[in-house]
Amino acid sequence: MNTRPFGKLGTVSALTLGGGGLGQLWGTTTRDECIATAREAPELGITLLDMAPSYGNGEAESVIGETFNGSLPEGVRITTKCRVGDIPPADIAALLEESINTSLERMKLDHVDVFFLHNWVTADGAPTYDRGTPRSSVESAVIPAMERIVASGRARAWGLTGIGDPAVLIDMLDSGIKPDFIQIMANLLDSPGGLKYPDGSAQPRNIIAAAQRAGASIMGIRAVQAGALTSEIDRFKPADNPETLDFQRAAPFRAIAAEVGLSPAFLAHQYALSMDGPATVVLGVKNRTELRECVAAEAAGPMDPGLMQRIDQAVERMD
Repeated sequence: MNTRPFGKLGTVSALTLGGGGLGQLWGTTTRDECIATAREAPELGITLLDMAPSYGNGEAESVIGETFNGSLPEGVRITTKCRVGDIPPADIAALLEESINTSLERMKLDHVDVFFLHNWVTADGAPTYDRGTPRSSVESAVIPAMERIVASGRARAWGLTGIGDPAVLIDMLDSGIKPDFIQIMANLLDSPGGLKYPDGSAQPRNIIAAAQRAGASIMGIRAVQAGALTSEIDRFKPADNPETLDFQRAAPFRAIAAEVGLSPAFLAHQYALSMDGPATVVLGVKNRTELRECVAAEAAGPMDPGLMQRIDQAVERMD
């Protein structure tokens, strides 16, 4: 598998194994299949595993602990995250400390390579909907606490999740706030689906550009937009759910995939891998079959520019 420059961590595989599928968020699977998938990923060249406590209430992290028993394969790195929300700044450090310690215990590790804030960043005084952290809290409490955790050796670096109010994120990045790493939506619809902050457009490509200006290494997430860019969404979603609406919006893309003889998931991953900015694309696979398809998409190389332009012209992008 191709590797790419990845800031403080040197290089990383073009694909990262995400924890959403291992935590059984993306459709039916089993613990045994998740363990087999986690074990096979490094064998196929994947060198980064991206976990979080919220992936199945600790299930994804527990899968990592059971699979590797505290000894990751040579060259493999791992991340985890913490969802802070809108709590008093004075309580943030204790929450981050508890979260990283619990994650390390589940995964049977003494450190992670990157520790991420795992929620929206919002403007001060704006609604957080219990899912966001105001910018002032991020700057005054989250970042200093994460830097202390890095200094303690329990994480090698810290990062942000680039969702929330795009104007706030872009201004933070342009004003000198430089996370070591940042996770940003990277899909052909420019859609965060149900993760979208309600006010305004998502602007993931503008956030990617700001991260590039800041010199932060980028992980692309939601390449298939929670299943909306696959052949079918394999779990129940109401008709007005953002992922259902995105699936409908992607109908022209699926027609193109059928015409060129490739599955939508294959083509969506190849598209994300061909985008400017992300060093690695995080996979939400839940079994070895899906994993192998993504690895095949990476092995196929960059998408033909003409096909990429055709997809861009065919789909209705998120505004």
